[in-house]
Amino acid sequence: MVLPYSKLKTFYDHFGKKQDKQGFYEDPALEQLVSFSEFKEAHSVFEFGCGTGRFAQRLLECELPADATYYGIDLSTVMVSLARKKLAHYSGRARIEQSEGEIQFPLEDHSVERVVSTYVLDLLSNQDIQKFLAEAHRVLKKDGKLCLASLTHGRSLFSKLVSTSWSVVSFIYPSLVGGCRPLLLTEHFDHSLWKILQHTVVSPYGIPSEIIVAVPKYS
Repeated sequence: MVLPYSKLKTFYDHFGKKQDKQGFYEDPALEQLVSFSEFKEAHSVFEFGCGTGRFAQRLLECELPADATYYGIDLSTVMVSLARKKLAHYSGRARIEQSEGEIQFPLEDHSVERVVSTYVLDLLSNQDIQKFLAEAHRVLKKDGKLCLASLTHGRSLFSKLVSTSWSVVSFIYPSLVGGCRPLLLTEHFDHSLWKILQHTVVSPYGIPSEIIVAVPKYS
């Protein structure tokens, strides 16, 4: 069951800094995402759902060129405040804004080199995932990359048990897991519009995450 945006905002406003404690299972996936995404060649990055700004800080400190710009949005007022504080040192290059929950990127067509979203699409309805992919296709430059990480279904016996249990909880009591649910992201891609360059699954502590890097196709 997908939580409405009003409940997601309330949850993550209360969750706040505790989101960074999820690094024990998110960080291995983010390491893979960084290794696939060629951020060192990217001069403009847009992040959908920037959270506390922890991943953005890592990109700006360690991965992006010195002249690269970063633009992040988030639904949560608290997350926006935390991200702005975390990225204050990069105020000339980094911008954080609050969204109203609409899946519409405040960007011109073909204007950014990377669109990033980590552990956000697993909060969205299938319809909104399609809207997200359409917007990413619209705003990416022709050589740009879509860089995603999400909860997914397990592959080993233990990770299958974990992801199945998570799916049950998210269906019965989605607020308990912040609205997150395991997805198969590849099933949402229109392969006439996208070419998937990298796709892998990692399962630290039995919690499976799917990593995808894709590029837009044009007719």
